[in-house]
Parts: sequence; structure tokens; C-alpha cells
Amino acid sequence: MRDDPRLPTSPGFWRSPLRSPRFTSVLGLVLLVGITVLFVTGLVSYAAYNPGLSPVNDKTPDKGFLGFYLFAWPTDPPWLYRLNQGVHVTLGITLIPVLLAKLWSVVPKLFALPPARSFAHALERISLVLLVGGGLFEFVTGVLNVQLDYVFPGSFYPLHFYGAWVFFAAFVAHAVLKTPAAVRNLRRLREGDEGDEGDEGDRELVSPRPDPPTVSRRGALWFVGGGSLLLFATTVGQNVDGPLRRTALLAPHGGAEPGSGPNGFQINKTAAYAGIDAAERSADAWRLVVTGRTGTVRLSRAELARLPLHSSALPIACVEGWSTSDQWWRGVRLRDLAALVGHDGDPPDVFVESLQRHGAFRRAALRANQVADPRSLLALYVNGEDLSPDHGHPARVIVPAAPGVLNTKWVARLTFGDL
Repeated sequence: MRDDPRLPTSPGFWRSPLRSPRFTSVLGLVLLVGITVLFVTGLVSYAAYNPGLSPVNDKTPDKGFLGFYLFAWPTDPPWLYRLNQGVHVTLGITLIPVLLAKLWSVVPKLFALPPARSFAHALERISLVLLVGGGLFEFVTGVLNVQLDYVFPGSFYPLHFYGAWVFFAAFVAHAVLKTPAAVRNLRRLREGDEGDEGDEGDRELVSPRPDPPTVSRRGALWFVGGGSLLLFATTVGQNVDGPLRRTALLAPHGGAEPGSGPNGFQINKTAAYAGIDAAERSADAWRLVVTGRTGTVRLSRAELARLPLHSSALPIACVEGWSTSDQWWRGVRLRDLAALVGHDGDPPDVFVESLQRHGAFRRAALRANQVADPRSLLALYVNGEDLSPDHGHPARVIVPAAPGVLNTKWVARLTFGDL
């Protein structure tokens, strides 16, 4: 089987002259840096949901020790989540050509015989299988989430979270085993050694009878880099203000601003999609219920508007990587509402409930530091006008640096207290 060129277990089956230890090493070192950044920004994104605060915020309740790094999410700088998710999603999409080229370059090793020449080689093969499977799973689910195509079974959050840990564990094991060889291969290139033999474990990458070349390896690297640059240009605009947003052709929230006027900025979920009935938002029907240490108060929108109002310039940033520019929000500070029900001084956590009755994040919890921030509002107005139904009328939460889903729309109840 090993010598039959018709089978993928034979080195002669793989005839591309582009495969070489150096070609693979260049791609591997790019991924070493890029995937590390993806993993860190992914963990930070998860921490931003404050999953340890309340079960409603935690979409991975069985995480166990995998939540060891969680910390209270800050409110400064206010663009923190916008930057984190912009980097995470844009970099992930940009790395797709590099990942595919890397997988293509090492595919002969998946079929090489014997399966294990030594214990270290067996570990490398196992890590390679987990790396390929985990990498494809993480990138595919990530792209589907960005494109709002939830076709995978189950919730995106636990699938992507646990998949990331499996993938990164295999990635670290593979990097420990292969980085020294990759560095040696690149050092030989820098020293002018044009040979392709590489280290012993990489020799099966080089075809014993390659096809005639149609492009140089340097040209292939430029092709991969050009593909990454194209994906970057057609994605990054969804997280950047100005004309670049029109270049985000592959991003659902790219292109021109939706609609016009003060409420003409991006949304994920419309009032109709959330099942918000116009009658329950009306001035006669809607009341905000605020509960705390001294009891409960019910406030109409007109009564809220007569309380001291404050303004904040804050963006909305989503786990899917898109964000808005700063919008001017005006409303009642969350800490002032806490004071109405007996929480003077340092306000506690708050549990927020929406008129929305079904779907994820119709309820959310915010930490005390988020409630205490003077920029955290129950907003009634945006950019000088009433909120539109799609942006949360009659009232919505807006908090600096919080993921968009924690900025609850169509707020019906606020319950202040330690969670």
C-alpha cells in the first residue's frame, strides 16, 4: 500500500511540487501567532458576558475548570468589546486562506505509513488529526455565526467554546512538537540553503516524483496572502466607521447604513422578529417595573422622561464582529433607578427583563460596576429622537463596553440586588 502510487498512503500519490517543509513552516508560523490571538480574544469575549454572575448570562454551564480565567468585565475603555470582537472575527476570516493552505500542505502526513514511528511521532499524528478536525469545526461554526446562519445542531456558544478548547489543546501540542523544526527550516532559507529535505518528520511532504511546476512557492505564498487581504478588505468595514463600511461585502452588517435618520444604524433583531406587539409598547400599557431594597415602583415612559436625564456616546458591538459608531443615547442612569428603590451609594447588580418572551438573552444580568458607571443608561432617546421599535422603544439598556446582547431592548423590569 505504501508503494502503490494510486493510493494516498503512497508518497508518489501527492505530486504537487509546491509542498515543502519551508512552505508549510511559513504558514505554520503565521497560524501560530494568529490562532493564539484568536484564542485569547475568544476567551475575553466569553468573559465579557459575565457568565459567573448569573445563569442567564452563562451559555456554557458545564464549563467547570475551563472558567478559571473569568473576571468582572470592566466598562473602560467603552470601545473594549468593539475592539476585541472586531479583531476576533476579522482575523478569523482573514486567516481562512492560510488555514486551508496549511491543511493542503500537510495532507500527505495524514495518510503516511506506518501510523507511528515513535511515541513522539504518535503524539504528533494524534495532535494533527485533532488540529485538522478542530480547526475546520471552529472556523466553519464561526463563519456561519457571523453570517447569521445557525444551521449547526445546538447553540453556537457551547459548540464554539468547547470546540475552541479541544482545538487549542491540539494546537499547543502540535506547536510544541513542530515549532523548533519550522524555525530551523526558515533559518536555512534565510541562510540561502535551497534544499527541501527538512527534518526527518517532514520529508514525506516532498513528492518523490513531482509534477512540473506551474507557479513558484513564493508565488503560492503571495496567492495565499492575497486571498487573506481580500477577505480582510471585505470584512473589516463592518467594524470601522466611514467609507470602509461599504467594502464589507461579506459581512451582513456591512454596506451602507440601514435606513436614514437618527435610528438609521445596525440592528440584529427587529421588534417584529422578537414578537413585540405595538399595543404593549403603548403609553397606556407599558410600565417599567423597578424592584429593590425598599420595594417596587412602576414608572410610565412620561414619568421616566421627567426624571434627571443624561447622555452617553456609546457604540453597540456584537459577538458576530459588527459594531456601530458611537450613538448619542439619552435616558435615566441605571444607578439613579437603583436609588429609587433604596440602593443609594454603591448600587448592586441588576437583573434585566425584556418584553420579548422567547429567544436567547431576553433576560440578562449586569454587574454592580456596570450599574454604577455614569454612562450606563436606561435609554429613551437616541441621536435626539425617540427610540424606534427596532432599537428598543419604549426603553433599552446601554452600557459601555458590554456585548450588544446585554444591552437589552424593550425593557419591562429591573430588579436590583446582589446576584
